Amino acid sequence: MSAQPAIRFDKVQKSYDGEVLVVKDLNLDIAKGEFLTMLGPSGSGKTTCLMMLAGFETATNGDIFLNDRRINDVAPSKRGIGMVFQNYALFPHMTVAENLAFPLEVRKMSKSETESRIKRALDMVELSGFASRRPLQLSGGQQQRVAVARALVLDHEVVLMDEPLGALDKQLREQMQYEIKHIHENLGITAVYVTHDQAEALTMSDRIAVFDDGVIQQLSSPEDLYERPENSFVAQFIGENNKLVGTVKAESNGVSDVEVPGAGTVRAKTVNTQGIGGDTLLSIRPERVHINPESGALENTMTGKVEELIYLGDHIRTRMSVAGNDEFIVKVPNTQRQSMLKVGESATIGFQTEACRALDV
Repeated sequence: MSAQPAIRFDKVQKSYDGEVLVVKDLNLDIAKGEFLTMLGPSGSGKTTCLMMLAGFETATNGDIFLNDRRINDVAPSKRGIGMVFQNYALFPHMTVAENLAFPLEVRKMSKSETESRIKRALDMVELSGFASRRPLQLSGGQQQRVAVARALVLDHEVVLMDEPLGALDKQLREQMQYEIKHIHENLGITAVYVTHDQAEALTMSDRIAVFDDGVIQQLSSPEDLYERPENSFVAQFIGENNKLVGTVKAESNGVSDVEVPGAGTVRAKTVNTQGIGGDTLLSIRPERVHINPESGALENTMTGKVEELIYLGDHIRTRMSVAGNDEFIVKVPNTQRQSMLKVGESATIGFQTEACRALDV
């Protein structure tokens, strides 16, 4: 990846009514060849950022750069950016080849160049035998691949994707995630992807920008985002997460001793707390929790009661009541199911200090 970013948002703000900012002072560099996902709940500002980059919305304040060129006042068609939407936006009366040819013909490209580009784009998405079909003769996944091919046919260095897999069923959506990821890797394009689906973001991205209330809460690799959330919003939004609330009694060497009612003192990695005497939220991933660990094997132990068992194939989702939290989840691997408890039974649970993060409430 180059040192010069492909895309740069510099102090960008967006307001629709002149009063409320839906995007607040966005500063973001996206590297050439990067797959960056803007992830967040509805209304968080992620789609607005994408639309400002595409040119369909105007920034209220700040500047947007593409390869160091300010593009705030550049028309969408002149930005050299490809776009893939959720609804495919294919012309139903045109064949696949005609759909791909349309943007090329608008730009007065020669017939031979048009045919060459269509063939190459269809090869990229593995639809070379479908040029003469119409969209309604294709499956949802094939239509989406045509939409991707149309974004690639103009050799854009940057492709934006707005919830492109939202209309597909689960199995096809997962398949398309890998296909788009592989297309990106093979072509080396810069991709900016918008979704509210955290699993999709974790699967596809080099980095993820988690939005909430118009602000990036954390910008990290998928692994860092999941394993090392920097605040309670990210911890709750990314993946399944257990939370316990307590009061910080001591802090030393990056470790907080937290008094949790019903669980005693819990040692946690200090991330961002209000210091000694302040309330804090403890974040623990379900797969980091062990049921009935060997004595002394784990630094934190407490008692819980099994409320529900759900068989999910590779693991048993065990819902427990722990320290007043009736939604405390432990993922027990299927290989350990023979030692499983029954609903209503009590058990010791445990986890390491490193697996528990002390965050601002």
